[in-house]
Order: sequence, then C-alpha cells, then structure tokens
Amino acid sequence: MTTQTHAPLTHLFSPRGACADVFKCRDPEVLLSGPAGTGKSRACLEKLHIMMLLNPGARGLIARKAAVTLSSTALVTWRRFVAKEAIECGDVTYYGGSAQEPASYQYKNGSVVAIGGLDKVSKIMSAEYDVIYIQEATELTENDWEALTTRLRNWTITFQQLIGDCNPQHPEHWLKSRCDKGITTMLESRHEDNPVLFDHKGTITEQGIDYIAKLNSLTGVRFQRLRLGRWVAAEGVIYEDWSNVHLLNEVPHNAGAHIDRSGIPMNWPRFWSIDFGYTNPFVCQMWAEDPDGRLYLYREIYHTKRTVDQHAQTIRSLVMNERGSWITPRPRSIVADHDAEGRATLEKELGHSTEAAHKSVLEGIEAVQTRLRPAGDGLPRLFIIRNALHERDEELAEASKPTCTAEEIPAYVWSNRSKEGPVKEDDHGCDAMRYVAAHRDFGIRPIFRSFQV
Repeated sequence: MTTQTHAPLTHLFSPRGACADVFKCRDPEVLLSGPAGTGKSRACLEKLHIMMLLNPGARGLIARKAAVTLSSTALVTWRRFVAKEAIECGDVTYYGGSAQEPASYQYKNGSVVAIGGLDKVSKIMSAEYDVIYIQEATELTENDWEALTTRLRNWTITFQQLIGDCNPQHPEHWLKSRCDKGITTMLESRHEDNPVLFDHKGTITEQGIDYIAKLNSLTGVRFQRLRLGRWVAAEGVIYEDWSNVHLLNEVPHNAGAHIDRSGIPMNWPRFWSIDFGYTNPFVCQMWAEDPDGRLYLYREIYHTKRTVDQHAQTIRSLVMNERGSWITPRPRSIVADHDAEGRATLEKELGHSTEAAHKSVLEGIEAVQTRLRPAGDGLPRLFIIRNALHERDEELAEASKPTCTAEEIPAYVWSNRSKEGPVKEDDHGCDAMRYVAAHRDFGIRPIFRSFQV
C-alpha cells in the first residue's frame, strides 16, 4: 500500500517595510495603517495563512463589519494570491458553513480559518481563535474590536493576536486614539512597500506609474489619506454629525412584521431617489420610512459606464419577478435630477412616474443635516444599511473613488468658507440623498402616472 503525496509547494511572497514588520510583531493588537494600494491586506492574510500552516489545529478568523463585502475584497486576495497553491493541491478546502457554523477554509493539518462579519456576529463569536484578521478595521466600533479580543483564547499558538488593516480616517477616530495610547501597535505602510508598485531597488514599475497617477488625481482629504496615508480631518465637512451610528447592519422592526425580501416591513412606504450619470456614477437609492418618519437606505445602485435602460433592467430584477409583477411595494415617489431624457427612459422601462428633485442644494443639505442629528428620542432620522450596495463598481474601487454613498459622506465638503455650496466632486450619492430628504421634509407630492410595461 502506498500513500499519495504531492511535491512541496512553492509560494513566493517578499514583504517589505511595515508589511514585513507585521510578520515579526507579536503584540496582542496590531494595526497596519497606510494609504491605498500598499499591500496591507495581502501581508495580513499571508501572516494568517502561514500561522495556520505552521501550527496544526490552530484557529483563525477573517472578518469585516459586513460579511457580504468580504467576497469582493479580502477573499479575492486570499484565493488568488495567498492560499492559491494550497487550495489547488487540496491542502486547504472550502466549507460552506451551516446554521451553527460560519463558512471556513479547512487545512489538512487540522487548522481552520473561519469567515464572517460583525453583522452576523453569533456564528463567529461562539468560537475561540488564535489570530483574528479584520479588514478595514475603521468600520468597526470600539465595542466590536474589544469583543473580538475576548475570543482570542484558543492557545494553539504561543501568542494570540488581533490584526487589523485600514486606510487612515479622521485623527479622532477611536482606533487612532487606541494606537496613540499604546493599547494597539500601529505599523505604517507606504507605497514603496508594495513590490507590484516598486521593485526591490525602489524604482517604480509600469503598474506603479499607472496606479500612483490615479491616486495623485485625488483631491482634498481623500488625497491626504489614500495617497499620503495621513490621519486628517476633512476641512469644511458638510455632514459633521455623520458617524458609525448612522450605519446599521439591518433595518430594525418588530419580530412579527410581514417583510419583503429586502427585510423591510411591507407596510413601510418606499421612496426612491435617482442621480443620473454614465462617466460619473448613476445612483439609484431605495429608501424605506418607518412609522416614526425615519429613513433607511436599504438598497443602492452606484455604478459607472452603463446606460439608463441597463440600470432600469437591474432595478426591475430587484423589485419585479420575471413576469413584471412587483414583489416589493411600489415606491410612492421616484425623485430624480433634472435630466429629461433619463427620466423619460426610466419611466418607460419601470412603468412608474418620476418627478424632478427639489432644486435648492442648500435646502436639501440642511434637510439631511437635520435628519443626521439626534431627535427627541435620542436617535437620528436617517440611516444607511451596510450591505445596501447591490454591486461594487471595481473600476471606481481601483481608482480609489467612492463606491457607494456611505463612502462619499466623510469627504463631502463646502467649496469655500462662506458655505455657498459643496465641492462638485464625488457627490453623486450625496445628491440623491438630499433629493429624498428634501422630498420628505418639504411636503412635495407627485402626480402619479401609470404606464403599461
């Protein structure tokens, strides 16, 4: 009887700078911070992978605030570059999970790397780990971060570690404060650390020239954070009250409520807002309003390089069945920017009237500002659901541009000190958001027109 074995695997990875330092660090909490494209996620995942290989029976976790975002970010890097050879030869296999257990990658030596999000916390928080990797750690609350540290007690490895990576945010962020106090160790990466962008001699590569040029085209706080890696606040930020409080994992409602496939009670009215675009993003926001008048952005299309009729087909797939019958409540209103041709195409494709958005930019901004502040019950009146985005535009992501409304808001700033209007850049979701806020708060009512589809 013979045992089948395969030749030793060859896996090449040559980290530099902070991306190499993260391998040496054994501190309980480590944050790899830096501008976009420095190889932070790859380095953290490579460390996690090698720890599983060298320590049979070890347990790791790859997580993000919203589980759905992992499939297009960290797990792409994991499958294509980090665990590629081990997966191809069968040393690492994927397990889809169950009602009790999260999805995971399982190693022949007994190690396991679970996958999950803090939006489905029960599965991942019921287990113990040796190492936890959090992508875009700034999305978490400090309570999330500290709760994860309590799960580091598997002790198959001699040290237990919580590793996070992030692009810098505002300097008062709780994670930066944690690093300043010495609770979390911060390692700062640079573009020169990434061998794809700079060779071992420090010479920029062709790919590096292209990517750095994209980052150099950014402006304001996005340039400071994503190109230079600085923890800076946006000057003249418009929505000063915006915070993680406004980002929810799901829409809260009574357990017995009759809900549609979006998880929204059927009796909550819906309102859509549209900002047309082709080279710039086309934005369609679907909002629900609860009995107390709070608005929840529960579904969003935010994509470039598609025509209005193509977007209309995507919208139909979200709200209608194959026969053209609505499977979610019809919106009471669809408010859109003043593109007559775009509105006409959308009306024809959806069989639903639209109305021109309220024209005053400043009044719309004031309506959103008011809704972001706590009301009499201590809660704001506008929220965004974390997994609202229907499809991520990879071209926007590659260019380090916002890929959804929530990513626009922190850098949405006044064009001058007199606050005469916002900077007209990366504001397409913010435009759509002020359309719906103005519509609800200024009492505009459309004349409904029905169309045959």
